[in-house]
Amino acid sequence: MDKTTTVSNAIKIIKNGDVILVGGFLQAGSPETLVGALLTMSNARGLTIISNDTGNRETKMIQIIKQGRVDKVIASYIGANPETGRMYLEQPGSVELVPQGTLAERIRAGGAGIPGFYTPVGAGTVVADGKEQREIQGKTCLLEMGITGNVAFIKATIADRSGNLYMRGSTKNFNAIMACAADYVIAEASEIVAVGELDPEMVTVPAIFVDALVPAEV
Repeated sequence: MDKTTTVSNAIKIIKNGDVILVGGFLQAGSPETLVGALLTMSNARGLTIISNDTGNRETKMIQIIKQGRVDKVIASYIGANPETGRMYLEQPGSVELVPQGTLAERIRAGGAGIPGFYTPVGAGTVVADGKEQREIQGKTCLLEMGITGNVAFIKATIADRSGNLYMRGSTKNFNAIMACAADYVIAEASEIVAVGELDPEMVTVPAIFVDALVPAEV
């Protein structure tokens, strides 16, 4: 099945109130073609963005937040995006800061169908506020809930037309786990090849997790 399509067609699925998982780590592996399309080709509002960092001044997410279209952010680092920082200062409840490893595990757990898990990370800090706590093997642990989304934007280095993805090096950051945690997954790839040209041993994310594939423009 050929899953390649245009960017404008791929993002038609986005609607008001959607939870969108956005892969990458700052500019490394960031699906900027898809985020740019969300900025210029969609009017969806009331969005929840789940991202390691929501990008920086050079990435396009800052413009979407500036437009007032994002109601909530779940991230581990927001220091490079002043608009997410503004949200946090003006409406603290609109930004949920999560330790990076915990954020990754919450997404992985959501994709694996695990409702929640206990971790000692954050115990005794503000991270623990309002969370169920339990003593496990002599350590205070917090209950963290799995994360899922309506749509995931992810980036691959190479993809075949059926949606098998290869992610090189740090491009894997958050992209690979987010592919399992959303109802609908849109991938952009720097290079798209025919089915059979991508060595199966190189596949990072199998095609079964990908619903639409577009060429990366940046």
